[in-house]
Order: sequence, then C-alpha cells, then structure tokens
Amino acid sequence: MQHRPISAPLNPIKLMYRVYNYILPGVSDALGHWKRQAESITDEELRKQALASIATKQFHCQGGAVYAAIDLSQRDVLIPLIVAFQTISDYLDNLCDRSTSMDPVDFRQLHQSMLDAIDPEAPLRNYYQYHPEHEDDGYLHELVSTCQSCIKQLPSYLIVMPFVEELVGLYVDLQVYKHIRHELREPELTAWWEENRNKSPHLYWNEFAAATGSTLGMFMLFAAASKPNLDRSEAISIREAYFPHVCGLHILLDYLIDQEEDRQGGDLNFCNYYEEQEMLCQRILMVVEGARKDVRTLPHAKFHSMVIEGLIALYLSDPKVADQQQVKSVSKRLMRKSPMTRLFFWANSLWIRKHKS
Repeated sequence: MQHRPISAPLNPIKLMYRVYNYILPGVSDALGHWKRQAESITDEELRKQALASIATKQFHCQGGAVYAAIDLSQRDVLIPLIVAFQTISDYLDNLCDRSTSMDPVDFRQLHQSMLDAIDPEAPLRNYYQYHPEHEDDGYLHELVSTCQSCIKQLPSYLIVMPFVEELVGLYVDLQVYKHIRHELREPELTAWWEENRNKSPHLYWNEFAAATGSTLGMFMLFAAASKPNLDRSEAISIREAYFPHVCGLHILLDYLIDQEEDRQGGDLNFCNYYEEQEMLCQRILMVVEGARKDVRTLPHAKFHSMVIEGLIALYLSDPKVADQQQVKSVSKRLMRKSPMTRLFFWANSLWIRKHKS
C-alpha cells in the first residue's frame, strides 16, 4: 500500500518531530542490521574497523538521513540507501586511516565500491584486490548491493545520476590523496585543487578538499530522485546550492571538533591549515553565510535552512567540544546570530543525554 506524499517540514518543531519519531528509529534499525553483519566478518582487522565505524560514526548516518524527512512516504527507500552508502564511506575511511598500506591503488580500488554503489547496473568487484586483508564475508558487497537495490526504486534517479557521480568522484579522489604517505598528501591535494579550482575559486585548497568530503549533496540528490518527473534544472539547482558551501560547512565542522583527536592520531585535519584561530573562525563563518544564501534558491528553502542550522547544532553539541576551549569559542560565535541553531543545539543535547543515561 502506497503512502500519501507528505510535504517537507518547514518549521523546527515539525522537523524535529519527524526526525526523532521516524528518522532516528529507522537509522537505528538499519545500523543494527549492519552491525550484525559486521560482527560475522572473519578477518579480525576488517571486523574491528567495520564495527568501529558504526560505533563511533553513527551520527553521520543520523545527520544524513534527515533528508528522508522531506517526504516520510519515501523513508523506507531513502533511510536504507543513505545508511548503507554512509556506512561504506565510514568503513573505508577507517580502513584507510588505520591501514598498514599507504598505496593509492589500494585506496582507489576500495573506493570503487562507492562508485559502483551509485550505479545500479555496475557489477560487484574484488574491492580488496590490493588490500592486505580481504575476508569480509560479503560485507562490502552487501552494502553496495543494498544501495543499488534502493536506487532502482528512485523514479528520477537517471536525472540526478550525473551530479551524484561528479560528487562521488571528487569524494573518491579526496580519500585517495588524503590517505597516502604523509609527505605526499599536501602536494597531491594542492595539485588536485589546481585542476579543479574553477569549481570554487574563492575557496582555499583545504576548504575545497573539505567540500569534496561531504555526502550531503549526494543524499539531497537521492531525496530529489524519489520525486517522479524531476526536472533536470532542479537537479542542477541542488548541486549548485549544496556544493561547495553546504558540503564544505559539513566537513569543516567535522574537522573542527576532531582537531585534538586528529592531532593525537597524526591524521590530516583541514582546520589545521590556518595561521591562527581567528582566521579559522572567519573562514567558517564565510562558508556558513555562503551556505545560508545558496539554499534560499531551492524549493522548500526553509527545510534546507533548518538543515544548515541543525548541522551546526549537531556538531557543536558533540561532547568532544567541551574539552577543546578554542572550539568552544568558535561554537559560541557560530550560534550567536541564530536562535534556530540554539534551539536545535538544546534539543540535540537533550537527546544525547537521554541516550547516554
């Protein structure tokens, strides 16, 4: 039986109602399935990284799945798709971060799974062909197949597919360059930026790289593709509204709260390339204002505005912020001008406390 289409939530209360009552429980169910699959992985290292990616990065799926709140009648397709695709992303990020390999060929082959996941006709491949560990008992193949199966149920996917492929292609490039040998990372990333800087000439190289690391533009395109008879101009508008500012904000916030963790782990962090904290703050504020301006051109602009404010609140309510004084300072400035951000911050803080108790 088909659900009646529901219009996008255009006020914070309605959005939070949908997210907390429909979206987060759906994400929890989907992640529970992938956790059970990960527990059965034979190879100890692959099992460890698969489980760690679910345990420590589940909020990526929770945040991404907000796009299923646009139309609850499509959530049974969009939530499994977004969770499976984000789980591939988080799992591979863990594999590459903690790998004994620093081989770009290995990293590109692993991430071919993401390119195949967005092509419903792509064959499954040996994604571990160049990786030291490979016995995952079909875990990565099942994630890819789930994405493909969900995508086949999106009536307008062929309209958005070129733009999804562009964003996923940039994402894969980033993951390859940011995980190779330390002394090669910055030269490769800046050379790559030079090739692509026409896409966003006002951004610094680290800000462009951050924008390519976001999955939000892909998820919004998935959501748009669930609408029958989507017009190509709508798909173009979404791509232009989300990349680079909304996507860049997403990942800069992610790196902002991970500064101390990445410093201890020796991991690359795009927030560490500013000469001083004030410049970091000013550049993030610039990206925030760019994101707020860009989404005003979209249908359901209020929904997208709430996504931006909710994104800021989601990251700044993370417990990691409390232990980083400089991050707390940036946090206060980001929330100062937006009552909506403060509302989402309060709601998310309550939700975190409830689920920790």
